Amino acid sequence: MKLVVDAAIPCARPYAEQLGRADFLPAAEITSAAVRDADVLVVRTRTRCDAALLEGSRVRFIATATIGYDHLDTAYLHRRGIAWTNCPGCNAGSVEQYVHSALLRLALSGKVRLDVSTTLGIVGVGHVGSRVERMARKMGLSVLLCDPPRADRGESGFIPLEDVIRHADIITFHVPLTRTGRHATYHMADEPFFRLVAEASRHPVIVNTSRGEVVCTESLVRAFDEGVLRAVVVDTWEDEPRISPELLCRAFLATPHIAGYSADGKARATQMALAAVARHFGLDRDFAILPPDLPEGYEYRPYGFGLLPREAHHFLSYIPEDAMYAPLRLFDPLCDTFVLRAHPELFEAMRSHYPLRREFS
Repeated sequence: MKLVVDAAIPCARPYAEQLGRADFLPAAEITSAAVRDADVLVVRTRTRCDAALLEGSRVRFIATATIGYDHLDTAYLHRRGIAWTNCPGCNAGSVEQYVHSALLRLALSGKVRLDVSTTLGIVGVGHVGSRVERMARKMGLSVLLCDPPRADRGESGFIPLEDVIRHADIITFHVPLTRTGRHATYHMADEPFFRLVAEASRHPVIVNTSRGEVVCTESLVRAFDEGVLRAVVVDTWEDEPRISPELLCRAFLATPHIAGYSADGKARATQMALAAVARHFGLDRDFAILPPDLPEGYEYRPYGFGLLPREAHHFLSYIPEDAMYAPLRLFDPLCDTFVLRAHPELFEAMRSHYPLRREFS
């Protein structure tokens, strides 16, 4: 059996090679010619798995080492009889950590208070949203939950998006990207959404760590410029890696789609993807893939401290001794923000060469 594996998937090499002959290629080199004689693909979101890639190949199974699967043309895969899987929940702890750190940075800037007077609205309460809810309640925030598909199934505890807009001080999105159906999420936050935000006059913080296309960039920038929003936190962008310079300069935190990029989440995704390959082909393999330990005295500095602009050092050096802010020493999205603002052309390289980062636990 031959596997083609995205070379940026961490920890995969020794384990994938237990399943068969494995070629490890950069995402840009996973082409129709490269996969023609492959039985299995193990990919990330950067590989679009559709007819253009797969027609004429012998691929029988695709594992994407990600939560999202909008890069898979599932209708085409179904017609071709190609089985596929994603890794739901693999990076839920990592995104929880990102939102936690973002809240701490927002609090340090005076933009929010981390107590019961602040209401966090969570849109999408699946693997990730549930973790964010638990974290926010532990911090003492008031929490509102919005999940229309779950509400449609008769589950209780969810409110409409319009009510989140009316009552939330922070709105964070944790939904998949869907373009069709009653609850399509493409441009969920669009011009009408921000008009309702303006009418509510709460001036919320908007956080997007789900998919860039969930929020209309043009509408988001306009709402910010009109004073409708208090702040914007952006990790996922429309048209990645060609991100909006207008949004980049306005966002309070602007990071290169790395919210889910903890070493723990990556190792978990690799394990889930390769275990799915083994199950599909009836192979008796047991993978226990663990991320490396952090070195003693570790403090988060992305991509080498030298990439940080000089003015960043002052802002990053101040973290209060209060134990509440200690997590910023393990992961601080403000570091990534300074680097991305200074080097937006390195968006994809920053993702592909992301530094060691462990989850709080």
